[in-house]
Amino acid sequence: MLLREIMELLSCETAWGLELAEGLSIAACFAADLMSDVLAFAEPGALLVTGLASIQSAHTADVAEMAAILYVAGKRPAQPVLDLARGNGLPVLCTPLSMFETCGRLHRAGLRAGVRT
Repeated sequence: MLLREIMELLSCETAWGLELAEGLSIAACFAADLMSDVLAFAEPGALLVTGLASIQSAHTADVAEMAAILYVAGKRPAQPVLDLARGNGLPVLCTPLSMFETCGRLHRAGLRAGVRT
C-alpha cells in the first residue's frame, strides 16, 4: 500500500515529508506507545503508528529502521521531532483518529502487522 493511500484512508496531514510519501510503499505497520516494544519487536520498513509525539519516537523510528511515523489522536510533534525526522528522511504524518480506529482501518485495507518473528 502506498503511503499516499494510507494518508487518504486515515485523513492524515503531513507534518513533514510529503514528497517522500508519494511513491513510498508500506507493507506493514507496528503500533505502540512503548518505544522499547518498537525496538524489540518491530519489523524494519514498517509504518510506526504511535501516540507518543516526543523526540524519543523519532529516535526510535530511526534506530528501528521504520519507513515513516504516524501520530494518532490529533497529536502533533514539536519542531525538534520534525527536524530529527527530516534529518533521517522519515516522513511524519498526523491523523485525528484514535489508535484503535487507525489500526482497524489499516488492517481492513490489507496492511499486515509488522512484527519480527
